[in-house]
Amino acid sequence: MTTVFETFKPKNPVIAKYVDYYYIDSKPDNIKTEFTCFPHYNNVISLYRAHTRMPDGTMVFDKTVKPLQMFTPIRENVMQVRQLGELHRIVIVFNPLGVEQFYRCNFSGYITDYDFFTASEMQSLFETEDTTVLTDLLDKYLTERHIPFENTILTRSISYIFKHYEDFSIEAMAQELQTSRRHLVRVFKAHFGVSLKKFQQIVLFRKVMEHKLFANNNKSFTALAHEYNFSDQAHLNKVFEKLTQHSPKQFFNKGTLLGEQDTFWHFEK
Repeated sequence: MTTVFETFKPKNPVIAKYVDYYYIDSKPDNIKTEFTCFPHYNNVISLYRAHTRMPDGTMVFDKTVKPLQMFTPIRENVMQVRQLGELHRIVIVFNPLGVEQFYRCNFSGYITDYDFFTASEMQSLFETEDTTVLTDLLDKYLTERHIPFENTILTRSISYIFKHYEDFSIEAMAQELQTSRRHLVRVFKAHFGVSLKKFQQIVLFRKVMEHKLFANNNKSFTALAHEYNFSDQAHLNKVFEKLTQHSPKQFFNKGTLLGEQDTFWHFEK
């Protein structure tokens, strides 16, 4: 096992509709790693080769335990991560309503007591660090589990938010979906575990972040605030501070981008 962090995309077009990307995170010589990750509209299944999750969320290497499978829901708050000892994990990052296409669970909260993959499948996944092989295996296993999930109001809600995250209105959304505001808010929160308004704020935050990281790293925060329909830079600052506990400048200066996707964490020195 070698030290590696690599992101990679599904090849199967059906899987690619629902899975944003995969990544492998391997640190054979790790003693302690601590980092902060930030609100995200995606959710993930994490596969740990030999770890125990402590009550405070710390992941501890233990070669005597079976692989750990864990689902993490939409993150609406800053999350502190602490990893002790050797690390080998594979992570599936799902688009909104993606994981529902393969499993039937309540995905509004953490899941640590469900086998998303069989023991033999887990063994095959942890036998390689070759991302081409991992892609084929993950695509295959998910394809075998594909059971289309349909919920018109949730599907249309997600679509609406991604089209209107800069000028979002729950009232306008309810009108377009031809349902009541109360029903829309209740159904969305019950399924995703996060409010409609908070989800929209997370999408907006992520879109600004992606623009700064991938489109134009030199664009000023004043220009970003204007482009993404904030009232002014002070409004942008307020949103960032609420979601990340940092000003935009601090957030980007302190972060590390891993792989080729939007995995952007603050590591403790």
